[in-house]
Order: sequence, then structure tokens, then C-alpha cells
Amino acid sequence: MNKPAITTLAELKKSGYTSRTVKEELRENLIKILKSKDKTFFDGIEGYEDSVIPQLQSAILSKHNVLFLGLRGQAKTKMARLMANLLDDWMPIVANSELQDDPLAPVSNYAKSLIEEKGDETPIDWIHKSERYSEKLATPDVSVADLVGDIDPIKAANLKLSFGDERVIHFGMIPRANRGIFVINELPDLQARIQVSLFNMLQEKDIQIRGFKLRFDLDVQFVFTANPEDYTNRGSIITPLKDRIESQILTHYPKTIELSKKITVQEAQLSTEQRELLDVHPLVHDLLEQTAFEARESDYVDQKSGVSARLTIAAYELMHSSAERRTLLNGETHTISRISDIFAAVPAVTGKLELVYEGELEGMSNVAYFIMNKALRTLFGDYFPDPTNTKKLENNPYEPIVKWFNSGNLLEIPNDLSNEEYEKRLKSVPGLEAAAKQYLKDEKEEYIPLMMEFLLHGLAEYSRLSKQALEKAIKFSDIMSGLDIDYDFDDEDLNQQ
Repeated sequence: MNKPAITTLAELKKSGYTSRTVKEELRENLIKILKSKDKTFFDGIEGYEDSVIPQLQSAILSKHNVLFLGLRGQAKTKMARLMANLLDDWMPIVANSELQDDPLAPVSNYAKSLIEEKGDETPIDWIHKSERYSEKLATPDVSVADLVGDIDPIKAANLKLSFGDERVIHFGMIPRANRGIFVINELPDLQARIQVSLFNMLQEKDIQIRGFKLRFDLDVQFVFTANPEDYTNRGSIITPLKDRIESQILTHYPKTIELSKKITVQEAQLSTEQRELLDVHPLVHDLLEQTAFEARESDYVDQKSGVSARLTIAAYELMHSSAERRTLLNGETHTISRISDIFAAVPAVTGKLELVYEGELEGMSNVAYFIMNKALRTLFGDYFPDPTNTKKLENNPYEPIVKWFNSGNLLEIPNDLSNEEYEKRLKSVPGLEAAAKQYLKDEKEEYIPLMMEFLLHGLAEYSRLSKQALEKAIKFSDIMSGLDIDYDFDDEDLNQQ
């Protein structure tokens, strides 16, 4: 929609324009969307259809200020930014007014004086809805002057005004967001005295700057975000402020792997080349998402801090980059996702977890591998029978595989193997291909090597094989090779015992 051509107060009055508060504007535009049953407005928000979105809609209809309360990576800021789409495309203001004054209901001294001087010839400007959204990350060094305002001695000197004149005030971010949406992220990080300065703006809708008696109807839709863990770690939302925020909406993590996969694919920043060169099998993506689910239940991970959805997004990107690097090294143009690509994403996992004391003792990387291996074990049963309960099977498909390793054979799968060499090494294990094909009859032929590798990982997780993560490869061997036992006794040792 193009910017309106109206340029004066007289033209604005003639157009039939009527003043509305920002909350009335949001409410009326939401009503239109709900009546039209248009669901595209909330595109990009997955898993909140029956929880967060209905609560947010009710809060907007009630003209409430909103607090999104939830753990890290739960789309709190994204939900806040989404609200800006409910604003009118263009809004008229008194030209050059600091506080985006409504031409029909000005609040600043500048706008009132200009309208009194020029009347219907007062110049009108228009601002787009994208300019009516303001966001501030709360940090301990944020001051009242930043948010509300303060006396500007330079302005007083330039205008030759005393400090008692209202015109020497430099307004802060919140007054400048008048008739718009103002978001404060991580609210508990604001010092208590700064939170107190928000009281009047939320309830009485006016501002207080030092000794000035300023009382004008501040028109702002406030949105706050907070992590409940921050209440004890870095501060808290003081009770009187929380009492003034009418709607508190609890966010949550995706409840199913399928929802989590949608979010990951939607948010991952991948190049066209990366998307085209890698064929991601659903199993591999499921393993990435299951890693996050396992982390959210792990005793090694601090559950109060949460496990962000950014973990799987970053892991998904690293998985593609690992495959891209492999194809570049081998001069290939296409490859299929491998289990080793998942382990290439360990840096994404280690950077997203807060560990408890026991986890710190284990080490960040060890915890990441442990969680990933647990995800492998969890999903193994969806594809293959339990290796610890083979008596019910007519022919044990794992026997020739385990027997080959028990004979002293080893298999190393480096991360950078070419497609041909990767398949060749896996097929060198007797019975491995036959076992994969026996239980995966509907899989395409090109996916069989991936399933063969998955089968080896599964046998290792069920303690039928030993698996060792080397610097550049994963090594599979006899289960006894994974036990650090010294059997080299001499006669003197035996006599001493």
C-alpha cells in the first residue's frame, strides 16, 4: 500500500480520519483477521496454535500489555514482532514531532504549539508500521534516561532555555514509541529502580522526568519477555510491575519431533547449493531433533535453563556444512546424509547446553556424545529389532556382523570418505547389508549404506559392539576391545596377590 498523499491537517480532517489508540487499532485489525478466518497471519509460528496464539489473541482483544514467559529459544521475541503486522500500514503524525503526535490529539508541547500556530495548514507526515515497532534488550546498565528521558543541557544551551523549560527534555525510547509497540526483552535483567520507572507508564500512562510535571496520555502497547530461570540468576520482575502487566502468556517447546522438524527447516539459514547437494533422510533429521528431546530430559543438563530450539537449527546447519565440505574434498556434487554428519554437529550441542555439576564433571563434549548416542538408541527400535532379545527371531540377523568383529576385525568410517568408499567399507562387513535390507524393504537403494551405518551404531548402543569416536573417524570393533582391562600378568604379580 502506497503512502497516503494527505499533507495537511485540513486534508486529514476531510478524509474522515478518526483517532484510535494503538491498542484499539490492534484489536480492530485482529477482529477483521479472525472474522475472515485468515490463518496466514501466524505463518512461521509452529506448535502454538492451541496454546500461545489463542492466549495472545485474547490479550489483544482485551487491550492488555503482555508478558511472554518461557525458557530460551521459545520464539518469545518472534511472537512480539509478529504483533507489528496488526498495525495499520500507515499512520499520520504531526510532521517532525518527536513523539509521533496524533494530529487530532497531540500530546507534546511542540505539536500543540505548531497546531495552534498553523491551524489547518499544519504539515502532516506518514510513518509506516515498520517504524512503529521498538525493541530494547534489558541489561543492567540501562538507565531511566535511556527508557524515559532526561534533561539535555546541550539542547538548553543551543535554544538558550532554562532547565525549567519543558523543551530542554530529551525523551527516551518509550515516549518516542508513542502510538506504537515497545518491547523489552529479558525484563528481569532491568534493575529494580529502573522497573519502578515503568509503573506510571503502564498504569497512569504518563511519564515522570526529574522535577517536571508532565502528564500526557502516553499511548504504547507494551510487550515484555522473560525467562523464569532469570528470576533467581540475574534478578526478578518486581511484584508491583508484574501486577501491572495484565496478561502473562507461558510459552513452551515443540511437543513432537514433527513440529520441531518444521521449525528447524523453517529457521535454518542454508544456501541453495547446500540444500541441493545434500539429501537428508528423515531418520537423520529425526536423530537431530531427538537429541534436543533427550537433552531436555537429561540429568546432566540444567533443565531450569532449558534447551533452546536453536540447538537443532544450528546442528542442522552444521550437518549440511559437514556434507558440503565432504563433497568439496572429494570432487562430488551430491551426497546423502550420514550418521557421521550428526556427530559433526557436536559444536552446536556443546554451545547450547547448561550443565549441572555432574555434567561438568563428565565434560561438555562427553555429555553431547552421550545425548546423541541416547537418541540413536531411542530411534533404533523404530527400524530394527532389539539386539538384546534375538531369541524370538527365526534367524539372528546380527550374528554374522558381531561374529566378524569378534574375530578381531575393525571398521573405521572417516568423516570425509567419498560416497563410493563409504559404501565399500560398510559392505565389507559380512551380513550388514543383508540385515539392513531385511528390515528396510521399502528403502531406496541409495539409502541402504546410511541404514547400514545406523545399524552399527545401534549394535554399539546395545553393547553388542564397541564404538570409539576418534578425531577424524568413528571406529567399530569387538565389544571386549572397548574394555580397558590389563590381562598381562607375570608370575611375580601372581605371587604378590
